[in-house]
Amino acid sequence: MQSHARIRTLAIGVVILLLLATACAPGKPAAEKRDYFKVGVVTSLSGSLANGGNITKRGYDYWADTVNEQGGIEVNGQQYRVELVFADAKSDPAQAAAAAERLVVEEKVDFIFGPYSSSATMGAAPIIEKHKMPHITGSAESPSIWKEGFRYTFGTIPAANLMAPAAVKTLAATDPTVKTVYVVGIDDPFASAVAEAFRDTAEELGLEVLEYTLVPSGADLSPIVSKAKAAAPDAFLFGGHPENHIALMKASQELGFNPKAFLIHWGVETADFLSGAGDQAEYVWGTTPWMPNANYSDPLWGDTKAAVEGFNLRHGRRPDYTETASAATGVVFMEALKQIETDGPPLDEQEKEALVEALENVSVTTWFGPVSFERSGEFMHDNIGLTVLTLQIQDGNAVVIGPPDQQEVKPRYPAPPWDER
Repeated sequence: MQSHARIRTLAIGVVILLLLATACAPGKPAAEKRDYFKVGVVTSLSGSLANGGNITKRGYDYWADTVNEQGGIEVNGQQYRVELVFADAKSDPAQAAAAAERLVVEEKVDFIFGPYSSSATMGAAPIIEKHKMPHITGSAESPSIWKEGFRYTFGTIPAANLMAPAAVKTLAATDPTVKTVYVVGIDDPFASAVAEAFRDTAEELGLEVLEYTLVPSGADLSPIVSKAKAAAPDAFLFGGHPENHIALMKASQELGFNPKAFLIHWGVETADFLSGAGDQAEYVWGTTPWMPNANYSDPLWGDTKAAVEGFNLRHGRRPDYTETASAATGVVFMEALKQIETDGPPLDEQEKEALVEALENVSVTTWFGPVSFERSGEFMHDNIGLTVLTLQIQDGNAVVIGPPDQQEVKPRYPAPPWDER
């Protein structure tokens, strides 16, 4: 009897030891493991910024589709498919914050792709910071984001105040006799930063700024155009979004406003602007950190040419730089994941911290170009090392007109009157 009791006691002890050993063993419990990474996406799929939100969505979708077609992200010899979970920022910073909260708390995503628009990013970033969630935006460009010094937010596109000056400098080089500019911006973090950079660059170059004004998103631009026409500037400089640019060009033709050049920051090469503005897009100037004829290697697609061809097969056109930067965002996460110790998704808090550290040290060439993030200063966690090009719409296509060492064709300048086009 005593021997049986002793055996029973020993058996129970062995079971307890095994249970304790299992609980203390490294790795996640089997019940928690996933065979895919769950990737949250905050972007505006409705509201006034839906056009831009869908631009980022196309880029993120292209990355996810390509990853899954190739069997998934390879981490420590295992491949994991990806699942994108979208949360609509509704073109509103408060809604972007709520969307980020839902992705972290309810959806329990592993990391986040960020919004179109700087205002939505500024809404989501504090929530992401609170939850210590790795986050890269493939679109937002306001310098105010990076000045906040967020630890968990990164961006693949250089800040607007690093990009917008390029077109003004090309204008001054094209026409040394240009004297006056008129500057208008939409009153949001991104567009106002563009307008401010236009103004400051013009002043640095010795140009007279006849007007600098910000207007609400959705405002009727006809009164602005009428006032600008009366001022008769050599060039009109505008910070906004594709829908604003389309409205600007329509109002300018209707009112016969014809400066020597219209300069906008981004979007001249987007399908939304080119189709929406139609013939009115001709002669407009813009800027970009990337063009489809770039020649970069890429760890997912192979190179820029292959990635552009794949996008063209899906959408019947070449991507713009925001779609490309958004797709490259996924590539950057892939490369950073290879640098951390993990037994796969879901990522725990320690693994997410390791992922953030890996992002701070990442240096990878993508089909968008080289990506590495500033680690401190006014551009902390922004990717600032790309060459900025000046574009012009000629015969319905965006072509490179500056800087001089990158120029493909000469600018068509000054723009002819509307009735002579």
